[in-house]
Parts: sequence; C-alpha cells; structure tokens
Amino acid sequence: MNAKFERYFAGLLLIVSLFLLYLASGYVAPIAYDPLGPRPYPMLLLALLAACSLFLLVRPKAEIDQLGYTPSLLKKLALCLVTLLGYAVLFELLGFIIATAIMATIVGKLFGGKLLHCLISGVAMGVLLYLLFDQALDVPLPLGLIG
Repeated sequence: MNAKFERYFAGLLLIVSLFLLYLASGYVAPIAYDPLGPRPYPMLLLALLAACSLFLLVRPKAEIDQLGYTPSLLKKLALCLVTLLGYAVLFELLGFIIATAIMATIVGKLFGGKLLHCLISGVAMGVLLYLLFDQALDVPLPLGLIG
C-alpha cells in the first residue's frame, strides 16, 4: 500500500513542479541587478524537483518495497520539517547566521550527530555561507540580532 501512495505523491509533485516551472519561466523582476535576473535559481530547483519526482514515479517496484519507514525515522523527518519551517519564519528576525546555525545544529542532532560537533559545524556553516553570499556573490542577507 505504501508504494501506491508514494507513486501518487510523486505524480502529484511532478504535476505541481511542472506547473510552477511554467510559472517561473515567465517571471521578470522589475529591478535586476544580475544579467540573468532572478529566474534561473527557481527554475533550476523546480527542474530538479520534477526530475526527482519523475524518477520516483517510474522506478521499479522492487526498490519501493525496501524503504524502511520506521516510526523513529518518521518522527525525525517531522521534526526536521518543523525545524525548516521555523528557519523560514525566524530567518529575518534572527538573521541568516544565527538562524542557519540553529537549524544546522538541530538537523545534525536529529540525525545522530554529537552536540558539540553539530554546534561547531552549524556555526561554521552559518558564518561561511554568509561570507560566501554576502562577500563573494554580493547577495544581501539579513543580519538580524547581530546587525
């Protein structure tokens, strides 16, 4: 029964991603600071989502039967989803560095990392990604509480 629902979900996700890809192809920003504009990033992500959905839709049934969804894994995935939603909500308030550090630490801990290692890698990820986007790519990100 799980394989049937997974294929339905993959088909629905494929349709939604193709529709959003169609919408994104016509997007034009009123102010573009980049020669390509903001269109390529969502189009790339949506094309990747469509390709992965198509793979899930047509893969052999033998692969689907061995997914191994356990209650523990489903709980971790649900907590990961809540963490990512919290990241999106608190991104502006806390700022990129702090929000990313917290999110990366929690996700790392959810999937078995040691607390100290997760904290160090979360803070490093927040700082290094901020420097990459802000300095190298010239993409302004919110500093939030530290700004």
